[in-house]
Formats: sequence, structure tokens, C-alpha cells
Amino acid sequence: MVPIKYNIKSLFIRKATTLMTILSIAFVVLVYIGILSLGEGLRMAFGASGDSSTVIVLRRGTDTETQSYFPSETHRILSTLPGVAMGPDGDPLASGETLTLQIVERPDGSETNIVLRGVEKEAFLLRPFIELTEGRTFVPGTAEVIVGRQLAGTSTDLGVGGVLELGRLSFDIVGIFDAEGSSYSSEIWGDTRVFGDAFRRTNYYSSTRLKADSQSDVQTLINAAENNQQIVVDALDEVSYFEAQSTRSSAVFLLLGNLVAFMMGFGACFAAANTMFSQVSARSKEIAAMRVLGFPRRTIMSAFLLEACVLGLVAGLLGALFSLPFNGISAATSNFFAFSQINFVLRTTPDVLLTGIALATITAVLGGVFPAWSASRAPIPALLREG
Repeated sequence: MVPIKYNIKSLFIRKATTLMTILSIAFVVLVYIGILSLGEGLRMAFGASGDSSTVIVLRRGTDTETQSYFPSETHRILSTLPGVAMGPDGDPLASGETLTLQIVERPDGSETNIVLRGVEKEAFLLRPFIELTEGRTFVPGTAEVIVGRQLAGTSTDLGVGGVLELGRLSFDIVGIFDAEGSSYSSEIWGDTRVFGDAFRRTNYYSSTRLKADSQSDVQTLINAAENNQQIVVDALDEVSYFEAQSTRSSAVFLLLGNLVAFMMGFGACFAAANTMFSQVSARSKEIAAMRVLGFPRRTIMSAFLLEACVLGLVAGLLGALFSLPFNGISAATSNFFAFSQINFVLRTTPDVLLTGIALATITAVLGGVFPAWSASRAPIPALLREG
């Protein structure tokens, strides 16, 4: 076997060519990890929104809260179903909520949809992780709202003391809330009845959330809601609901990432091949000597493939290192499930970094296959003449 130390040292016979190849592959990894970090950040934002012991109920045939609506009587029936947990005041932990999409102007002058969530006091009991970071919560029955921290960070107009024109009413922003990085951080919350008055939509809900009395009661509660003859609804646990949104939205980034990786990786393969051909040309006499000494062709080919693998691994590690500052950067995109803006932070998780390193290694090895095969198959006299 050819010593590994020899393979690694041989990569730096032509330092400039090797360095350019490493940088070109590292750039591919940097872009690829950046796109995957977007998808991972989006997935984690949705994942943090769901509670496996909470059942979300929508109008039958709809997939999202923005598409769903049913009369307030349906919400009343749902809150009386067996298996619904009781709150500290003895009332059912059933949160009737309305969702409205509102077009707002970004600081750069463009427009986007944001979610206005009309809630009642039970909404906070069902989401104990929500915490006010600035100001106070809205007073029920008044034209006041609180803004999610991720959304508030996109514009100074969404800070405490600001005023929002929503429908036919003006709402005072009285607080900023943090939702632990979940999708709720991209919403504006206010009293459901006041939102109804503002948009002339009263006596309806977009969804009802029911807290199951125990984890084992979740499926029982789902069946009770869907089989009740008085109402026509679909029900599922919150985790499944948000997983469906996450899958559809992050799939866009996954598709984009793979497409970009293929196109850029194709060019990087040629850079790797050029480097490996340069290595073969510079060491033709050494290859001939190894052949004369009896090294099998498969050993010589393996040696050059190992060099290509090391080249890709170094490039992958460098690209991963360059991508670390991406972690925690705020970003915004469209929720393709609900057609609204969602703000989140990029997540360069270990899995994402390893995927980028694997891409670099595969790219370099693919680029090194033909040069390695050529080195192992070239006639000895030809190698001596080339040297």
C-alpha cells in the first residue's frame, strides 16, 4: 500500500492549483449549507409551535387556519367534549381563535402578508412558553395588540407605542412577546372580538385548540370532535399540524439547495479533476517507478482517489467553518402553507454541516475518478516520457 503521508504531501506539489480547487469547492459548500440552514431554521420554527397534548380543530376539508372558519356555536360544542382539560378557574382549556391575513409594508417599501391572530385568555394558558419581553399584554375588549418579537425586529413601526391601521380601526401596540423561536413570533395578537369588529367578521372562529386531559386522551378527543354529528370538522394534534406546514415550506429550500449544489458542484468537479490531472502530470515518473516496483494498478488508483478525498474533506471543513456565522441570523420567507410571512433564524446544525462536508468529499472524489483511472492505466514508457 502507498503510505497515506505520501498522498497528503503530494497534494501540495502544486500549491496554487490545490488551493484554488479547495476554495472553489468550499464556496459550493458555503452556499449549500446556507440554503440548508434556511430550511432547518424554518423547520425548527414550526416544530417549536406544536404541543402533542393539544388538539387543533379546523373546518372539514381545510388544511390551515387561514382557510378555516366555523360559527361560534361549533366552538362552544367543542369546548364541552369529554377529555378536555380544565383550567385553574374551572373553565375548559378550549381556545377559540381567528386568523386574518393583513398586507403590511416592509421598511424597504415592498409588501407582505402577516398573520393577525385573534385570541382569548385561554390562548395564553395553552401556550405557557409565551412571554412578554416589553410592555404589557392587551386589555380584552380594547383596540390593543401585542407583536411577536421576530416580527417586531423587522421594523421600528412595530414597536411599543406604535399604531397599526387594521380594517376600520386603529390599534395601539402595547407589548412585544417572545414565543421561543416558534412561528407565533411572526404574528400580531389581539382580542378576537375586536378583530372581528375591525374587519366586520363576527361570531366565527378560524380554529379551536383543545388541551387534552392527558396524553392518552388526545386521540379520543380527536375522534370525539370528528364524529360529533352536530359539527363538521377535522381534528389533529398540533405537532402533526405544524409538521405538515414545515414539510411543505422547507421542501422548497431543500429542492433549491440540491439544485444549486448540483449546478455548482458540477463546475467544482472539473476543478477537482484539473487538480488531480496536474498531480498525475507532475508525478508521472513516480507513478512509473511504483509500477516498475510492482504496485498494482488498483493501489495506484486508490492512492489518487484518497488524495481527492482528502482534498474534498479539507474543502468541506473550510466551507463549514466559513458558514458558522450563518447560525442565528434572522431571515424571513413566505409560509407556503398559509401564504403569510414567517420570520425565523438560520440554524447551522451539526447535521447540516456534515451534509455540506459530505457534498465536498463526494464532489472531489467524482472529479478525481478519471485522473486516478488514467494514472493507473497509462503505459510505463508514456509516463517516463511525460516526466
